[in-house]
Amino acid sequence: MAPHSRYEEIAEAMRRRIEAGEWEPDARLPVIDALAEEFGAARNTVHRAIGLLETLGYVAATRGSGVVVRYGAARARRPRGNLVKRNLWLRGYSFPSASAGEQWMKHGEADNTPTAITDERVAKLLNVKVGEVVPRRFRVTGPIGEAPFQINVSWIHPRVAELVADVDKNPAAGEWLYRIEVGGHWPIKWFEFIRARNATPEEAKLLGIRVGKAVMEYTRQGWSGSDDKPVEVTQYVIDGDRVESVQVLERDESATLPWPANGEAES
Repeated sequence: MAPHSRYEEIAEAMRRRIEAGEWEPDARLPVIDALAEEFGAARNTVHRAIGLLETLGYVAATRGSGVVVRYGAARARRPRGNLVKRNLWLRGYSFPSASAGEQWMKHGEADNTPTAITDERVAKLLNVKVGEVVPRRFRVTGPIGEAPFQINVSWIHPRVAELVADVDKNPAAGEWLYRIEVGGHWPIKWFEFIRARNATPEEAKLLGIRVGKAVMEYTRQGWSGSDDKPVEVTQYVIDGDRVESVQVLERDESATLPWPANGEAES
């Protein structure tokens, strides 16, 4: 065996154990000394093996937390596109998610209590004042058999509150958006803002992850089709290891023509 391949052998053995579930997502790996003794290798060799696993996305080395197994290693990442589908039989919409046809469930109780908006960014997107009390829909959901996948919170503009007052008598997904549209705001158009940040203590508890772990935040802003003003803002917070966004890049007209045969740029 070539001298340089020992760390790769160790990395492969550790990868198999992670995929077999011996070390579950968010579990800490044994300390370097213990791993070095187990594999009969030098500490530096084990360090290189862990570095390779980190590059491949199986673990994350964090100051103060040791080496932690990433959730993405145990769950295939799902591309999250930009297609909104209509649920004809449920009178609502399905928005991009990482589901790929899986059956989802709620974790804990849904909360539909009107709440004051304290986030200045959300208030600005909804076009209301900070501190104003507005209808709010709060849920934690995910595929059946898995840890909670996402926190989703919808803030509804007060001017359409009456349209969704009794919506929760029918729990169909997207029913409340149907009510807003048939109430005079067809068709709603949406914009989505995506950013990565660290999980808050409350988010970490709900998602079952470490405080400060990276999450993806998708903020959807819905605009009325009748007066072109906001009617809703929805935020999805997802463990950063469990989703990735995919965007198809399109060519500008200037990039649609083939290069000249001689390879020189056109004048």
